[in-house]
Amino acid sequence: MPYSTSIHREDLNKMEFKLTEEQRILQQTVKDFARDIIKPGVKERDDKCQFPSEIIKMLGNLGLMGVIFPEEYGGAGMDTISYAIAIEELARVDGALTLGVSAHNSLCTNHIYRFGNEEQKKKHVVPLAKGEKLGAWGLTEPNAGSDAASIETTAKLQDDKWILNGTKTFITNGSVADVYVIMASTDRGKKKEGISAFIMEKGTQGMSISKQSDKLGLLSSDTAELIFEDCIIPKENLLGNLNEGYKDIMQILIGGRIGIGAMAVGIGRGALEESMEYAKKRIQFGKPIADFQAIQWMLADIATELDAARLLVYKAAYLKDKGLNYTKEASQAKLFASEAGMKAALKAVQIFGGYGYMREYPVERYLRDVKLCEIGEGTSEIQRLIISRELLKQ
Repeated sequence: MPYSTSIHREDLNKMEFKLTEEQRILQQTVKDFARDIIKPGVKERDDKCQFPSEIIKMLGNLGLMGVIFPEEYGGAGMDTISYAIAIEELARVDGALTLGVSAHNSLCTNHIYRFGNEEQKKKHVVPLAKGEKLGAWGLTEPNAGSDAASIETTAKLQDDKWILNGTKTFITNGSVADVYVIMASTDRGKKKEGISAFIMEKGTQGMSISKQSDKLGLLSSDTAELIFEDCIIPKENLLGNLNEGYKDIMQILIGGRIGIGAMAVGIGRGALEESMEYAKKRIQFGKPIADFQAIQWMLADIATELDAARLLVYKAAYLKDKGLNYTKEASQAKLFASEAGMKAALKAVQIFGGYGYMREYPVERYLRDVKLCEIGEGTSEIQRLIISRELLKQ
């Protein structure tokens, strides 16, 4: 069919790149909060591996601990694009804080909201979405990372109670959470078709927590190992249908990739803004290094890739809000954004030169922090597998 200019122009006219008034207000509100409240203490928290408990409470008051959930369940009732906007603005200043917010929203709270019954949603989603409680999500184990179906934690029903045994590792918010969603095998013989999810509350008998602080980056984010030894869970805390947890997990991870993509864009943007400011002030050979083409081209590449990454994130968010299939788009957004963020941080360190290698300047923190975006919620390699699989389905 010949190329139709009229159809092409009509389609372009339908494209809308402007944020809504509500989204612009949200963006400015979070940007101001990040600048005034989060940024002043970010280096100290990173140096001390200090979890920002008080700031998390303040984010709850702003509605950012329940952005995507309906008001009837304590949330702000906003769309997924609004959530991506908020995550980007937070990550622009503090990636570690943002990871905790993302895991709370996208993983724990969203899992209960999506697959919990009405009683579970009223009991747990409401305080989680209001920021009165903090959530964590437990899937990863020492021997089960990308291969989620191989989890070894077990849950057995005994006298109307579930008995959990096993270990979870690299759990964000793990030692500070009030509510956990834990995945376990309820029928080992069925492998992934025998996995179920459970809601667990802080202080559950048989649960012990070991903090994992010896990390490369995101040092003020709480990471922990959870150990379950004959952990007793009420029968009604089964989340979703028995032995159908794996497909639910996959749905939660798909949505979570939008948050990680937005986080990567935010960290990359922070690195870009620091680089531009430094390049204007740093004098070499009698003029600011921003006047040199080599620096200008690095800035141009960073800005272009981050803008492209943001559009991919927004596209996935848009499809999600419309109730359409967004599996491929979420993986594309997460893959491209995480790698664009990594490139941005690397080039930022290069622009800073020797100073970029020193902890006194923020770009080395951006570099350490953004790396997790290429690993968490599905590595870049897993995203490529998903994207190719979705393409070949078409």
